[in-house]
Amino acid sequence: MRHGCRIPKLGKPADQRKALLRALTTQLIRHGRVTTTKARAKAVRSQADKMITLAKDGSLASRRKVLGYVYDKQLVHALFDQVKDRYSDRNGGYTRIIRTTRRRGDNAELAIIELT
Repeated sequence: MRHGCRIPKLGKPADQRKALLRALTTQLIRHGRVTTTKARAKAVRSQADKMITLAKDGSLASRRKVLGYVYDKQLVHALFDQVKDRYSDRNGGYTRIIRTTRRRGDNAELAIIELT
């Protein structure tokens, strides 16, 4: 039974799933927009929101947590510099998921996740 299990499995073992979410979160912060499947976009939304919330806090402990998750060190420093101006008046909902067409090969639902 999956009662209370909120983690989307994405058809991968735990280590591959964590690496995938870290990579997608890093690319979302770097480019501001990523095209992926709808299930992956929903999974990466919570991680990206957590990273932005930690960056809004701005403490050394939160900076170290984000550095341990996001792959690029310079990207983390840029995130901490820019997030105060961009999201200071908002208490969540930093990402938007837009559904697009289906993928041609396997008919998977595609979505664009972007920072608002």
